[in-house]
Amino acid sequence: MHIFYTPNLSQKERSHILDKDESHHCIKVLRLKTGDQINTIDGIGGFYTAEITNDNPKKCEIKILSSIQEYGKREQRLHIAIAPTKNINRIEWFIEKATEVGIDEVSFIQCDQSERNHFTTKRLHKIILGAVKQSQQAYLPIINELITAKEFIRQKFTSQKLIASCAYMETNGLSKKYTNGDALILIGPEGDFSERELILAEENGFEAISLGSTRLRTETAALTACISINLLND
Repeated sequence: MHIFYTPNLSQKERSHILDKDESHHCIKVLRLKTGDQINTIDGIGGFYTAEITNDNPKKCEIKILSSIQEYGKREQRLHIAIAPTKNINRIEWFIEKATEVGIDEVSFIQCDQSERNHFTTKRLHKIILGAVKQSQQAYLPIINELITAKEFIRQKFTSQKLIASCAYMETNGLSKKYTNGDALILIGPEGDFSERELILAEENGFEAISLGSTRLRTETAALTACISINLLND
């Protein structure tokens, strides 16, 4: 069944209108009509079954038939902080695949050896929405704007804090360090973290982890960490 995104859905109001883009996709592209059933999500855990009551291609009206709250909610939260790559397509690939696999929050950090110092998340929200629909999830991951690694590392976090670096390839792997709770994992740029950043991370409670015996690209390392955490919590 087709899935659409309708933020700000209220369980008290049974009738809603899809936005212009979703209405066009529903009626013009998929050629659905009044009486057809669809699924819609609100991005914060609500998964709804609805019926089209007015097949207007600009303002498609739907009636909520049933709903499930906290649909597919994971017990542990995963937050990955990553340095944007020089080739933005690689970060977009990571965002799409990580969303499909399961991730709750992504932060972007500017490191001493970053090859990209300017970055906007505007396009990523469209990629995330498509991946959420494709994988039939009800939560949209949180995306945070670019800040310096120094600022990020010094923030207060309640989750287990881990950092992956080529300098740690001989240390314990993720499966041995991770304690099966909420996790925050730092992934550096193509040039890796600087020695100063590694020391700062250690001073602020980040534990060193290895993601394997081979040198991984930034986006590959981040996706490896994402898949590993989800498998360990499966």
